[in-house]
Amino acid sequence: MRQALHRFTQATRGKNLYDVTPEVGRWVAAQDIGTGLLTVFCRHTSASLLIQENADPTVRADMARYFERIAPEGAGYAHHDEGPDDMPAHLRTALTQTSLAVPVGGGRPLLGTWQAIYLFEHRIRPHRREIVLHLVGE
Repeated sequence: MRQALHRFTQATRGKNLYDVTPEVGRWVAAQDIGTGLLTVFCRHTSASLLIQENADPTVRADMARYFERIAPEGAGYAHHDEGPDDMPAHLRTALTQTSLAVPVGGGRPLLGTWQAIYLFEHRIRPHRREIVLHLVGE
């Protein structure tokens, strides 16, 4: 059994879903681990991770609009230290996840045909988000 650990930074340009699948896939392929389990972890409390459809961009647009409705800015939150998008970003992260478990087979993440791994940026301003990858297998 082997383990590998990697960190990378994803630049964001504000609220959006950013496809990190190519970066994750390249790193997994380079580890020479054929079968295992990959953990993808986002080291932030105002951005999250999703596995979602990668074919139709309207899915991502609809998701973004949905989260705008359920965690809107200016809703009278007590926490607003970093601006009006601060608390809504924390709520959106709480409703999604900061880590994913993805099986690895044949030296690649075993995502479905229409699946991709997305960093979901919940803040208005651009950020640099750190993502940690941990692969265990043989």
